[in-house]
Amino acid sequence: MQRFFASLRMTKWSVVSGPTASKTDAGIYALGSFLGLCAGLLDVKIGDLLLTALFVMAATMLLGSLRPAKPWRWVIVIASFVPALQVLAYLVMTEKPYRAQIWESFLGFLTGLVGAYAGAFMRRVVDNLRQNG
Repeated sequence: MQRFFASLRMTKWSVVSGPTASKTDAGIYALGSFLGLCAGLLDVKIGDLLLTALFVMAATMLLGSLRPAKPWRWVIVIASFVPALQVLAYLVMTEKPYRAQIWESFLGFLTGLVGAYAGAFMRRVVDNLRQNG
């Protein structure tokens, strides 16, 4: 039984920090920007605040678990696209959202905070279990 669990052990993931963090985080920031654009388009096209908030939470949880150092940055990267695209849609599109919808789009920051910190916490717990296991 012990050999079975020993074969399931994975190598420890390391959190990238320092001068090499900017090189490796460029892809993660690009992924975050893409997910933010998806969240903004989801909010503009469908107009369901709950669905958008859940998408923002899931996206920030993913990025928070991939890069747990400073999880607040994923909230800024992803959730800022939602009100930005709402304002852009208000200015450009013929189908104009209500002003209240633009203000409601800022609520994605709350669910984004929950998701980012939950993802970072989950990653640290998994790393701790792997280290002690």
